[in-house]
Amino acid sequence: MNRGDRQEAKDSLQRLAEAARGTFWEYLGCRFVARTASRIEIALDVQDHHLNLLGILHGGVHAALLDNAMGLAAMSARPGYKVVTTNLNIHYLAPVGKSPLSVTAEVIHLSRKLITVSGTVRTAGTEHDLLLACGTGSFRIIE
Repeated sequence: MNRGDRQEAKDSLQRLAEAARGTFWEYLGCRFVARTASRIEIALDVQDHHLNLLGILHGGVHAALLDNAMGLAAMSARPGYKVVTTNLNIHYLAPVGKSPLSVTAEVIHLSRKLITVSGTVRTAGTEHDLLLACGTGSFRIIE
């Protein structure tokens, strides 16, 4: 990636962060890490309010993270268009408590009206990242 592409990616992330102010995204505490034309990485530091009664990350937070990351990847694949989730499939693989998380999503199929994306939720900032959840989502392009 050349300097101009890096700056455009950085500017793009800044625009997304500004657009997310005051939304559910900000309420969750998500932050943007990286973005390309078909891939996105976001992060979350799990806090007490993200946990369920068992003291582990609530499944709804997993779902929200994957839906957000995969939706952003879909939007990146079709700039200028709006996309909406039509299907979200999640596999919960391991529990986690308070921990930094990394969520990545990548477009795996693109057609005229539909985008399919895969995503993962992993622990971050540790020597061995642990796969916590994975999923796929379908997103309808709205013209």
